[in-house]
Amino acid sequence: MRAGFNLHPAFRATGGRVTHISPDFLHLRVRLPLVRRTRNIVGSMYGGSLFAITDGAHPTLLMSALGSGAIVWDKAATIRYRKPAYQTLYADFRIDRADIAAIQAELAGRHETTRVYVVELKDEHGVVYAVVERTVYIADKQFYKTKARAGAPDDARDSGAAPGP
Repeated sequence: MRAGFNLHPAFRATGGRVTHISPDFLHLRVRLPLVRRTRNIVGSMYGGSLFAITDGAHPTLLMSALGSGAIVWDKAATIRYRKPAYQTLYADFRIDRADIAAIQAELAGRHETTRVYVVELKDEHGVVYAVVERTVYIADKQFYKTKARAGAPDDARDSGAAPGP
């Protein structure tokens, strides 16, 4: 999985590299160095690189945990820049087992849900430079296909979903 992330052209272009994936696929760490292609005109980390390294991490971990019977996709995202970064940053993505169990229970009953995950981009000392919130949509694959065939617009497909933790 680590090689897949690092070799995928869209992720590779961010400048970030996955440095760790836990054996249970519930934790992923990304390193974003300050290099020529991640540096903006004033010499700090380019905001697009900060945002881009957070794309797809939680959905990938969730797909691994939930299996092929689930549909998982990013629905929305926001970023709050706290301070300019002039050094390498790290982002840790975690899914805990309790959240997986809660998602599975919701999918068994309501067939779809959303979760909001917060990721802090930090330096090696733990100083936070940016905070990204990503909203992830999760649905039972059969339910999703039926809903899609019924013609529900993309932004209404999770209209009954409960917010995440």
